[in-house]
Amino acid sequence: MLEVEDIKKIIPHRSPMLLIDRVDKLVPGVSAIGYKGVTYNEPFFQGHYPDYPVMPGVLIIEAIAQTGAVALMSSEEYKSKLVFFGGINKAKFRNQVKPGCILRLETELIKIKGPIGIGQGKAYVEDVLAAEAEFTFIIK
Repeated sequence: MLEVEDIKKIIPHRSPMLLIDRVDKLVPGVSAIGYKGVTYNEPFFQGHYPDYPVMPGVLIIEAIAQTGAVALMSSEEYKSKLVFFGGINKAKFRNQVKPGCILRLETELIKIKGPIGIGQGKAYVEDVLAAEAEFTFIIK
């Protein structure tokens, strides 16, 4: 299991943009399952929305992608690289994520060819699907 300090050794994200707290299952270069505990103290809740706090969908997708980045950058081949979004496809938001939720982030890297790859992921609260997307990533 990887905790926050372990994750920070793999990906360059830091607070407030580090959106995963731990990774329980990891197959380097293939897949990862991570978790994000969503608290009322998240900086985005100050404006989204003060009277009805909901985690922005784009940040849920970012958390999915960061989990995929842990899978990618845990591989020896990509350890010293950076990974960026190249595109987001088929994003669907199924349920709201509110303070107190624990997001389970499941990501799989489907294809990597040269510096371009495709991944897919889903975010769950308990066993209820909150969001899903396919993403293209660029390795630098």
